[in-house]
Amino acid sequence: MIKVLFNNNCSICSQEINHYKKFNIKDINWVDINDLSVATKLSGKTHKELLRRLHVITDNGVYSGVDAFIIMWKSIPRYKWLSRVISFPVIYYISILVYEIIAVFLYIKNYSQLNEKK
Repeated sequence: MIKVLFNNNCSICSQEINHYKKFNIKDINWVDINDLSVATKLSGKTHKELLRRLHVITDNGVYSGVDAFIIMWKSIPRYKWLSRVISFPVIYYISILVYEIIAVFLYIKNYSQLNEKK
């Protein structure tokens, strides 16, 4: 069982996660980071950290960014191939760079949520 922590208030994030939810994977628990009492307790991360990247919690720890996506995709049969491709070293490092660029823009887009949760 993994827990995927995502920002349900982000239109782009929620649209992507809703796509994955359609596969009804029983081994994935979807957790909205805006339920701070749950998300921060589960992850040990601040709301700011959770807003910055996608996070996945497994028995082995908390993963973020590309590593979180790889773990999530491994759990979704239709996307296992993508987890393997992204795991190749050169592609992995390029993916981290691309993810971080996209994540910065999404963070800026959703930054006002930090003030709303105080």
